[in-house]
Amino acid sequence: MSIKAYQRAATQAETPRELEYRAFGQVTAELVRIRQEQPAPGCLAEALAVNRRLWSMLSADCALPENRLPLTLRGQIISLALWVVRYSGEVLRDGADIEPLIDINRTMMEGLSAR
Repeated sequence: MSIKAYQRAATQAETPRELEYRAFGQVTAELVRIRQEQPAPGCLAEALAVNRRLWSMLSADCALPENRLPLTLRGQIISLALWVVRYSGEVLRDGADIEPLIDINRTMMEGLSAR
């Protein structure tokens, strides 16, 4: 079986929640690596961009009327996504610590695994 076929099969077998958990795990692992290794600024900017895209997609999904999550939870996720975008700018612009982004991602992963 080719790698692409395997990846397609794995994606089709995952639930949306599992897919979200895996995406958060990958993004968070990269943020942790950057915190530990202090790589070139371009690596930080790319990791933050990927994290923002993940949160933006989650926020957009929560804004859809057909989303079945409770309205209050959807609003909270959208609010967190806005915070992630704003705080990511502070990390890039002002050198703020990336630990709060790692923490919020880990919290999301805990919530995704708990259901």
